[in-house]
Amino acid sequence: MPGFQSEKQLVRDYYAALSAADHDALPIVMAKFCAPDLVWRGYHPVGLLNGAETVATTFWQPLKHALTSLQRRTDLFFAGRHLLADDGAVWVASMGHLMGLFDQPLFGILPTGKVAMLRYGTFHKVENGKIIEEAMYFDLPHLMVQTGQNPFPPQTAQHLVQPGPMTHGGLLFDDAPEAEGRATLAAIEAMISDLGSWNLGIPLEEELRRTWHEDMIWWGPEGIGATYTIPRYAQQHSGPFRAAFTNRSATGHICRTAEGHYGGFFGWPNFTAEHTGGFMGMPATPGRVEFRVIDFYRREGDKLAENWIFIDLLHVWAQQGVDILKRTTEIG
Repeated sequence: MPGFQSEKQLVRDYYAALSAADHDALPIVMAKFCAPDLVWRGYHPVGLLNGAETVATTFWQPLKHALTSLQRRTDLFFAGRHLLADDGAVWVASMGHLMGLFDQPLFGILPTGKVAMLRYGTFHKVENGKIIEEAMYFDLPHLMVQTGQNPFPPQTAQHLVQPGPMTHGGLLFDDAPEAEGRATLAAIEAMISDLGSWNLGIPLEEELRRTWHEDMIWWGPEGIGATYTIPRYAQQHSGPFRAAFTNRSATGHICRTAEGHYGGFFGWPNFTAEHTGGFMGMPATPGRVEFRVIDFYRREGDKLAENWIFIDLLHVWAQQGVDILKRTTEIG
């Protein structure tokens, strides 16, 4: 099958143009690289946006005004076709940090005048030389902790400024062999199949060992944190999460793809569940909760070794009547 060089180059040029653009040029950049009716999905408080100009004025202009001298530090970059669709469209994915000097308020978060790093994960759907859809998931609570404005109680895992893959091989600017991408998708599919609705019927650590390496690393979002090895992942995230949420729906993705040893997916939402137990210091609430998630994976052999995950926890709590961002930024 044809490779992904033209789509990758388009996205790389898009990134370079966004980085170079001043405030007034950002709508021009968006118009050059994106379809006028671009569908853009972002995390709370931005949400779903329609139109390239709207994205420029609602997200990029406020971000670049707040984080001056902004630079993109990319740790993962790959492309592929959505496993569950037959439209032939190519998706380009990347992950890393947007780093700048936090000089002006952003969504109510007070600046520090110091360097700050905003975790991001993104998928771009490319057709006919334009980006027609984009998921831009960013870890705003992680940025808040860097400023001393911690929105959450103590988390079960660890706050870290998170690195890229241990192998330092995540930038697939050249196309990888198709067989490697198929192997990565197979590993991801096996994990999703085991995950199911959390009812495989075997002990959690035994379930995890079927598809994960023993020394797996789970780079989780702020509010949960990062954890290392199967036992600690089970103890510090997966176990508490499954205890807090029940009646999990099936998994649904807008894109699920892989290239080389790397793959990922995102949904809007990925799944829903009922909050029947306490979580992150919050009590249970009635009704179903939706989870908007981006996951990236590194495969080693036939199992998964690393996972970078973005969960819109601000949206999770907003559905339950708690505006975490507003509550935190209005203190004092």
